[in-house]
Amino acid sequence: MIEARGLVKRYGPTTAVDHLSFDVRPGTVTGFLGPNGAGKSTTMRMMLGLDRPDAGTVRINGKDYRDLRSPLREVGALLEAKAFHPGRTARSHLAAFAASNDIPRRRVNDVLEITGMEKAADRRAGKFSLGMAQRLGIAAALLGDPAVLLLDEPVNGLDPEGIRWIRNLLKSLAAQGRTVLVSSHLISEVAQTADQLVVIGQGRLLAQTTVAELARGDDPPGPPREGMSARSHSLEEAFFQLTEGSTEYSASNIAYQGSLA
Repeated sequence: MIEARGLVKRYGPTTAVDHLSFDVRPGTVTGFLGPNGAGKSTTMRMMLGLDRPDAGTVRINGKDYRDLRSPLREVGALLEAKAFHPGRTARSHLAAFAASNDIPRRRVNDVLEITGMEKAADRRAGKFSLGMAQRLGIAAALLGDPAVLLLDEPVNGLDPEGIRWIRNLLKSLAAQGRTVLVSSHLISEVAQTADQLVVIGQGRLLAQTTVAELARGDDPPGPPREGMSARSHSLEEAFFQLTEGSTEYSASNIAYQGSLA
């Protein structure tokens, strides 16, 4: 379980996270949503001890991340897809992680198989596409067979087959009783994967709810856009209404009237 209480993080005059409190419970996929600049990545970095809060606490299974004896065995994380040495192979990258946390070497082969990376295991990671880098990052997150998973934008760069794979993986991990927190900008994707939602804007909690509760109500006018179900269309509109006023960067809806030379 993840418990955030009164988290505050400032960078000079900018408050990135502003007295943020929420829970992420086991046995479910929780979507972590918010516009660009909402503070999602900063919050996840504080969960992992990479940034120290100016105030408040975040506990994973009752402990500060820094106090975990074998972090990779308790928490698996993917924050950046290409967080590896480009000259290492996928296998050697995972083997180094395993050795650092006393994880059996055979687990490297297990996660390579789970993520479909067997054929690419001995290729240099610096040559990987974004999709392959994502798979390697997920393999590293799964390496210690942790009870808690934190994944930031895990579908970035994945092809349709990869997106379906990650959906099924996340659901199966939650079904095993694990705590799964997934940050995403893709509302339609969250609608097909998550059960619970934590929505933030400008570093503050806007809602902690379920997907069904947020999407409940009359469908917005007009048909769903291509590739979106009625449910995900409704969820997207509800998300826009909830985060209205907390978007740091917004563009005009006025159609571009220029000419192409």
